[in-house]
Amino acid sequence: MNIDKALPPEQKLSQAAVAVKRERDPRLDFFRGVAMLIIFVAHVPGNYWAKFIPARFGPSDAAEMFVFCSGFAAAIAFGGTFRRSGFFMGTARIVIRCVQIYMAHLGLFFVLATVCAVATAYFIDFNYIGKLNLTYFFNNTGEALAGLFTLTYVPNFFDIMPMYIGVLALVPVVILLARIHPLMVPVFSLGLYIATWYWELQFPAEPFSNRPWFFNPLAWQLLFFTGFAISAGWIKAPPPNRYLLLACIIFVLALVPISNWPIMREFPVLKEFRSELIYGFKKTNFGILRWIHFLALAYICVTLLKGREQILKHRYFDPIIKCGQQALPVFLLSMTLSWIGGIILDQIGREALGLTIINVSGIVILIGFAYVMSWTKSSPWRTKPVHKSVPKPVTHTRIGDNAVQPAE
Repeated sequence: MNIDKALPPEQKLSQAAVAVKRERDPRLDFFRGVAMLIIFVAHVPGNYWAKFIPARFGPSDAAEMFVFCSGFAAAIAFGGTFRRSGFFMGTARIVIRCVQIYMAHLGLFFVLATVCAVATAYFIDFNYIGKLNLTYFFNNTGEALAGLFTLTYVPNFFDIMPMYIGVLALVPVVILLARIHPLMVPVFSLGLYIATWYWELQFPAEPFSNRPWFFNPLAWQLLFFTGFAISAGWIKAPPPNRYLLLACIIFVLALVPISNWPIMREFPVLKEFRSELIYGFKKTNFGILRWIHFLALAYICVTLLKGREQILKHRYFDPIIKCGQQALPVFLLSMTLSWIGGIILDQIGREALGLTIINVSGIVILIGFAYVMSWTKSSPWRTKPVHKSVPKPVTHTRIGDNAVQPAE
């Protein structure tokens, strides 16, 4: 029996009103928006601004921010479907989302392949096909297309979307495990992560070499399902504690010298120390230091914002939040703009003015695009036009006439 059908209309309306009043957590969209803008800056080739992104001061970077927030958001978006409509419909929605991301991945590839081909033909001094490592695709198009559509050919610049498909595909498995016991989820996630390292579980990225996917979903799922489990309430984040906060701050600061290459060049001993911890920094299989570093940063941010979340709703932060709300389309455009920006910089030079123009204009375009996508998703064309009533002409009557007549 459907419980919702048994409820009286008044209670249904009450529940609907509560659902309408429930607001999105501004922290989720804010930090996801920050990640989108950092990803743009980080992917502009030869971008001096990229020397100041978080990845230059610690193991984790915008990719971790994006994956964790995506996992947190997935629990909200898909978890409700599993609860309301059952396992089959929830799985169907996951499949649909995976197909959407798969199509977005293919679209991004063909757009950038076209950009590279046109730029290489127009600017004969630059081989952008080779620069993006697409020579195999253009020289062996038939074989490459088969690999592209089966995700066995994943060039480095196009690696995060396949990883996202991989972690999303595990959501139904995690939902089933949570029905047995919520603690089965972290056990499964940690177990799969350890097995990935122990047995070197990987996916091939190209037919002509042994290179794996740059983002291994079997390892990165640990971060994704950390966010998913916290959002779903299966595990609890530690409450604010001054000693834990201090420990996180010390840990984050301690990793700066062995994460920043200019510092390590000045002190070679730091570079040697980093080499001892190199597996903790590995990005492909998501080194454990990246996970701990990100969780420490997340705890610092959450603790400092505790009780002050409304600050992020200030209109000054609205552009960033818009980017976070439209994460997928903004990400696709950011990857395209970053490569086009690199092509432009090759022509105008990478002086301070050129870099400023490319970075600022790219960020402005992304923010404007986020607003346009938000407006489009609101389906403004479905809004019924407001018909203004035309006032009737004012008439005057002559007093004393037998009939009421309009004044002349």
